[in-house]
Amino acid sequence: MSVVTFSGTRWPGLLRPYQLTALKALDDGWAAGRRRAWVVLPPGSGKTLVGLEAARRLGRRTVVFVPNTAIQSQWAAHWKEYGGQAGITRDLRADVSVLTYQSLAVFDADAESDEEGHERGLLRRLHDNGRELIAALRSAGPVTLVLDECHHLLDVWGRLLAEVLDQLPDALVIGLTATPPASLTPEEAKLVDALFGVPILGASVPALVRQGHLAPFTELAWLTRPTAVEADYIAGEAHRFAELTTDLLEPGFATVAFLEWLDARLVGRSASTGKPVDWNRIAGDEPAVAAAALRFHYAGMLELPPGARLREEHRRPPTAEDWVALLGDYVRHCLLPSADPRDTDAVEAVKRALPAVGYQLTKRGIRSAQSPVDRVLARSAAKTHGAVEIAAVEAAALGDRLRCLVLCDHERAGATLPARLRDVLDAEAGSAWLMLQNLVADPRTRSLHPMLVTGRTVAASEETARSFAGAELTVEPAGDGLALITGSWSSRTWVPKVTAFFEAGRCQVLVGTRALLGEGWDARGVNTLIDLTTATTPTSVVQTRGRAVRLDPDWPEKTASTWTVVCVTDRHPKGTADWRRFARKHHGYLVATPDGEIVSGVAHVDPSFSPYAPPPVESFDALNAAMLTRAQDRPATRAAWRLGSPFRDELVHTVRVRTDRTAGIVATRDRPGPPEVVPAERCAQPAPTSWTGGPGDPVETMWFAGGAAALASSVALVGMDPKVPLHLAEVLAALLAVVVLGWAVTVRIPQNRAARRLDELSEGPSAELFAYAVADGLAFAGLSRRGAEGVTIRLEPDGTYRFALADVDTASSERFATALDEVLSPIADPRYVVPRYVIRNRTGHDRQRRARAWLRDRAEADAVVYHAVPSVFGQNRTRTEAFVRAWNTWVSGGSAVYAASPQGAGVLATHRGEDPFAATTLLRVAWD
Repeated sequence: MSVVTFSGTRWPGLLRPYQLTALKALDDGWAAGRRRAWVVLPPGSGKTLVGLEAARRLGRRTVVFVPNTAIQSQWAAHWKEYGGQAGITRDLRADVSVLTYQSLAVFDADAESDEEGHERGLLRRLHDNGRELIAALRSAGPVTLVLDECHHLLDVWGRLLAEVLDQLPDALVIGLTATPPASLTPEEAKLVDALFGVPILGASVPALVRQGHLAPFTELAWLTRPTAVEADYIAGEAHRFAELTTDLLEPGFATVAFLEWLDARLVGRSASTGKPVDWNRIAGDEPAVAAAALRFHYAGMLELPPGARLREEHRRPPTAEDWVALLGDYVRHCLLPSADPRDTDAVEAVKRALPAVGYQLTKRGIRSAQSPVDRVLARSAAKTHGAVEIAAVEAAALGDRLRCLVLCDHERAGATLPARLRDVLDAEAGSAWLMLQNLVADPRTRSLHPMLVTGRTVAASEETARSFAGAELTVEPAGDGLALITGSWSSRTWVPKVTAFFEAGRCQVLVGTRALLGEGWDARGVNTLIDLTTATTPTSVVQTRGRAVRLDPDWPEKTASTWTVVCVTDRHPKGTADWRRFARKHHGYLVATPDGEIVSGVAHVDPSFSPYAPPPVESFDALNAAMLTRAQDRPATRAAWRLGSPFRDELVHTVRVRTDRTAGIVATRDRPGPPEVVPAERCAQPAPTSWTGGPGDPVETMWFAGGAAALASSVALVGMDPKVPLHLAEVLAALLAVVVLGWAVTVRIPQNRAARRLDELSEGPSAELFAYAVADGLAFAGLSRRGAEGVTIRLEPDGTYRFALADVDTASSERFATALDEVLSPIADPRYVVPRYVIRNRTGHDRQRRARAWLRDRAEADAVVYHAVPSVFGQNRTRTEAFVRAWNTWVSGGSAVYAASPQGAGVLATHRGEDPFAATTLLRVAWD
C-alpha cells in the first residue's frame, strides 16, 4: 500500500524555468539524503504544480495539507488535470489525499493537562478524529507530506507537526510558502530550520513580473477622512488627552516637571562614574523612549541629547505613542515612587486621560488597551464609501473586463459595539456584509452584480442571487435589497461555483474575507484588488497582493491595480494609526513606481509618501485624483515594469538627498529607464583637486596629467570649453593665440579662471562629491568592487536626488547608502571626524588677490566644518585612511581626527548636533 506509481499521470502543460529549478533542488536534496524541504515561491507562480510534480516524481502515497476548503478544491482540481483523482477523506485510500490542517489539529479542550495538572503534549491532546488520522498516516507506510501555505505552521501547528513527524520517520516532507525567509522572526526562523533546514528560494515577485510569469501591477492608495459624526467623536477624545499634555508642560504639574525630568533623564544623564551615558546604549536599551525623545527635540520641547542624530523617522511631531513612552518613564520612575500629594494627583490625571489614546495605567505601568479611536479609523464608513468610489471608477475604465476583489477582515461585525461607539459606527462597520450593502445601494456599482462569499455565506442583490441560483438553490431575501443563496452545499462546492460565475463576468465585484479568499484562492481574472483589511504581517501582505497578479489567458495584456483604503485625521494624536498600518503593509514589498524604479515601502505608491507620517489632509483630494488617473493608465503601469529587460534580482540600497546645494550635480533628468551611471571623470573639470593642511595653509593645487590636459588648458585660455571635441584648425588657432598674445594672456586668463573656480568653491561641494568620496573610500578599503565610477544619480519627481552604487552586491550598496547618510548628517557620536575647509566668496580687489594666491598655491581657507567619518570606515586604521584618501580627492584636504583625543573631544564639544551640509536624507531599498 505504501508505494504507488502514479501511472498515466502527467502535467499537460510546460513547467516554467523557475519551477524546474525548484524541482531540481528538491531532487538533489532527496539524493543527498535530505528528508524535508521548505520551498519559497511567490503567489501565482505555480507552487501547487511544483508540489504535485515533486510528489509524482517521488512515487509515494501523498497527503497534502492546506489551510481551507477553497484551496483543498483547487489542489484536487489540479491533480485531476494530471489525470489522477484526489481523495478528500481521512482514510487516505487515494494515491493523493488533500486535507485541511484543521482535520489534523482538532484538540480536546478537556485534555490540556493530566490528573496532576501537568501539560500534555499536543499529540496526547488531539481529538479522536485527529488521532485516527495520525494512525492512518503511520499505516500508509512511507509517505510524502506536502504542506501548502506552510507559514501556518509557525504557530501551534508547527509544534504539532514536529510531534507528528517524530511518528513518521520515513516521511518525505515538502513545505510550500510565499513568505520570504527574511520576514520571519528569529523564533520562526529557528522553527523553520529545525523542521525543514535551509529554504529553497525561488525567484522574487519583480523577477517573475519582469520575465512575464506574473502580471504587472501597481499599488495605489485612497486617502480619506472620518465622516462628520466620526470626526466629532474623535475630536472629543482628543480634547481629553490635549488637556493632559497641556498640564504636563506646566511647571507646577508635579514636584518635578515633566520636561525637567526628561532633560535630566535623557539629555544630562550620567552614569555612576559621572560620565555621560552613551546615547547608543540608551537607544539600544529603550528604543521607544529614545525615538520619542528625538521627536520631542524636533518639536522644540527638548535639547538634542549628546550623541543622538535625527533621522527621517524623527523629523515628525510627537505621536500619542511618543507621549505615552515618555509618560510611562516619568510615571514609573518619578511620580509613583513619590508620596507627595501633587504627584498623586498627577498620577490620577494621567490615569483619566490615557484611555482616550488606547492605554491604561496599571500598577506595573502604562499598558496598551483597545483604542476606540483606532477602531473608528479602521472601520470608518468613509473607507467603505471610498471602496465604492474605486470600484465605480475602475468599472468606467475597464468596462466588461473589470474583475474586482474587495477583501475585508470579517463577514459580520462579531463583537457588540461599546456603548460610546453605538452612535458613531454602524453595527456592521468594517464588515464584508456592509460592503456588499453599499455596493448594491450605489447605482454605479449595482450594475456590476456584486456578490459576497465567505466560509459561511453566499449573498448578492436579489436580482443577482436569482441569476446565480437557478433552479438548484434557494434565494432568501435578507433586507436592504440583499438575498442569501442557500441549498445543500458547503464552502467546498460553493467557492468554485462563485469563482466561475465571477470569472465569466456575470459578477464583476466579489466581496470576501481575507481568511477565505486572501490566500491560495485562484481566480486569474482579478485585475483590481481593494484591501480593507487590518493585517500587516509580511505573510498576509504577500498573500493578499498575490490574488491580483496571476496571468489571465483571456487578457494577455492584463495589468492589475491594488488599492489600500486609509483613514486619517489630524484632530487626534492617534489619528495616524491607519497610516502606520498602511506603511507596515508596504515595508519590504517591491513594486514598480511610475518612473520605472522598483522600490519597497510607501514611496512606490507616491514618491512624496513617508512611512512615518501621512501627507496633509488637505492634499487628500488631489492625491486621490492622481491615483485614479494612474489606475486608468494601465499601459503606463505595464511599461514601468520594463518587461523582458535584464535584471540581477538583487536589492539595492539607496539614499535620497533633499538639499539646496544642487549646483554641479549631474543627474538623469526626465529620462525614462534606468538611471545613468555618472563617471567620476565628468565632475573632475577643470581637474581633480588635492587639499592639504588646515586654515592658513594652501587649499588647492591644480594639476594636469600629460599633453592632453596641457592642451585643454591652453584651449581654455582663449575661452574655449575643454570638454568640447576640437578640430585641428581650432587646436592650431589656440596654440597660435598663446604664442601671439604672450605672457599677458597666459597670466590674466588663468587668473580669471581661478577666480571663477573660487566662486564655485565658496558655494561648497555638492552632495555628488560626497557620494564619490564614499564610493571611492569603499573601493580603496576593499569593501566594494566599484568606486566613484559606479555612483548613479537620479532627480526624483519630488525634487530629491537619489544616489546609489550600481552593479555591486547588496551588502556593498547598503554600505554605500548608510555611509553617505552618515557623512551628510549632523555629527552624533562618531569614532573619527574629518574636516572640510571652506572658502568664502569675496568681491573686487580681494577676489583677484585670492585668485592670484590660489594660482601660487598659497590660497587660505576661511573656516572649517567637520563631518563624521562613516562608521564602516572607523572600524580600523586601514579603512579610515582609505576614506581620507578619497575625501582629499573629492571634497577637502585634512586628516581624520580621533574623537577620543583631546582635539577630537574639542571638535565634538563644538560641532556635535550641528548639520554640516543642511540636507535631509532618506534611506530606501530598491530592486535591480
